[in-house]
Amino acid sequence: MKRRHFVKLSAGSVALPMVLQNCMFHDRDGNAGILDTGFDRPLPLPEEAGASLDLNPASQRTSILEGKTTSTFAYRSNILGPTIRAFRGEMLIASVQNALSEPTNVHWHGLKVPANMDGNPVDIVKAGESFQYSFPIDQRAGTHWYHPHPHGATARQVHTGLAGMLIINDDEELALGLPAGYFEVPLIIQDKRLKAGKLVYDPSMMETMAGYFGQTITVNGVVSPFHEVQGRWYRFRILNGSTARVYNLALSPNLGMKIIGSDGGLLGAPEDVNEVLLGPGERLDVLVDFSAEPVGSEVYLESKKFNGGSSQGAESFKIMKFIIGASSGDTFQPPGSLSVIDKIPENQATKVRNFEINRMGMMGSGAMHTFNGKSYKRGRVDETVKAGATEIWEFDNAGDEIHPIHIHAVQFQILSRTGGRNGIIPSEKGWKDTVLIFPKEKVRLIMTFPDTPGGFVFHCHNLEHEDDGMMLNFEIV
Repeated sequence: MKRRHFVKLSAGSVALPMVLQNCMFHDRDGNAGILDTGFDRPLPLPEEAGASLDLNPASQRTSILEGKTTSTFAYRSNILGPTIRAFRGEMLIASVQNALSEPTNVHWHGLKVPANMDGNPVDIVKAGESFQYSFPIDQRAGTHWYHPHPHGATARQVHTGLAGMLIINDDEELALGLPAGYFEVPLIIQDKRLKAGKLVYDPSMMETMAGYFGQTITVNGVVSPFHEVQGRWYRFRILNGSTARVYNLALSPNLGMKIIGSDGGLLGAPEDVNEVLLGPGERLDVLVDFSAEPVGSEVYLESKKFNGGSSQGAESFKIMKFIIGASSGDTFQPPGSLSVIDKIPENQATKVRNFEINRMGMMGSGAMHTFNGKSYKRGRVDETVKAGATEIWEFDNAGDEIHPIHIHAVQFQILSRTGGRNGIIPSEKGWKDTVLIFPKEKVRLIMTFPDTPGGFVFHCHNLEHEDDGMMLNFEIV
């Protein structure tokens, strides 16, 4: 179907939500629901790298399913990039030699970096060319990630394998004595679309509208893995690296989690939850105590059903399996307090900006999703922000889809959520750079921008929406 014809027919259609929902749970090959392979492959742990490294995106062959290989992209020797570990105060130096046949770049999601190092869609590395990212790490400890950001190709490149975790450590976090080494496990969750074992990315017009949902869930690049754990406390750093899918994470049967951190690092105090939503681009830092589980028993990380509007949340499914081993005699106890989160007073804000999340190309933009009726245009400055200013940004989602909104250059605090879920959830009580906005929700954010000038973007981190134009430019002056 031609794009303009689709937009014309769909605008104002009362049947569209059901069309989207039907599209979500059946891919082009007729696969319905989420597939698993028996949870019989061990969880791979990405290689680790320090603050100085090479990231050379290239095509390669990878085994996502046992016994089958497929073409993927990779930053190093395997699908997904290395987990970068750096300490506050270090310089991060990443040399990129683009061996792909198309342009790419690297966005340091969650990091406060100079504009020319941010991986803005206008700053690409052409095929066969190289670039060196170099910037100081000057922010608190936290779990971040990196991925490409070329406009129109971000979703496909992420889906095909270009993503990795980036962990910042500092003295405050180390003093807490949290589980480390073998007992600190990175989990990068992504859904993939496979056809006869081959990775494919070919969204239909409907899937550009709602998001590209794979029927196979991977963790660290492998479908349905298992991980053997001892009967003790573990720390899991969890990243939702999917292009569109939201997960409602829980541990079955009935094992709780303590959230100790989110996008921007440690919370003020641990938050006990039985389930927690995690949208594309968001991160969670959780503690799990396996000591009361019988030796040999199994615990599953799963996604539970949730009310996700027209396109998500209708399924529950298992993601990975933990097999419980003997107790290790661990004496760790979670601290009662973790950090101090200084709240930004609302009266410090010098400006309030309002953004209406639109669908179906208001004002003739031609895009399916927009902010205030505008879609992305290279070089156009949509918002101008004074260096060092504190502002409140309000996003109003009147539609029937979920939008995870990501703002470059800053970490923000969530002031309020009205409509929909009508409140701030436990994982949102600290610093954030990505926020889930459900249908009929209005979310208010407060943030202080850096003192350094330059151009940045903000966008929906449903990457199909972003590639379709749901992204605007702002310039710090």
